[in-house]
Amino acid sequence: MKDCIFCCIVKNEIPCYKVWEDEEFLAFLTISPIKTGHTLVIPKKHHSYIYELEDTLLQKYILAGKKVATILKKAFNPKTGKIGTITYGLDLDHVHIHLVPIDKAGDLSFKNEKFATREELQKTLDKIKLSLD
Repeated sequence: MKDCIFCCIVKNEIPCYKVWEDEEFLAFLTISPIKTGHTLVIPKKHHSYIYELEDTLLQKYILAGKKVATILKKAFNPKTGKIGTITYGLDLDHVHIHLVPIDKAGDLSFKNEKFATREELQKTLDKIKLSLD
């Protein structure tokens, strides 16, 4: 889909702060996080609605989210020991899962959303990459 921002990111027409990827999925930091480490996981192929994915693709997608959640948990060590998951899907017409490190109740709220600077995003990505070593 030519007007989809996520499809443009997949095609490298728009840069992103890439956390992880494989042949079918891409995970990157959102530019408007609700908490540091807030990452989006998307299928590289355009799909509009998560529950219209073929079962095998949906299973792979959930497993991709699990891989990314494990990366985020290691990098941010949230106080609850959990990475929150949101499959909102109304803001953009491309399936995406939000993964957010959770320290306390209320962390998983879009009321906390704020625009991040390039420097903040790079610092967050550096922290993630450092935890992978």
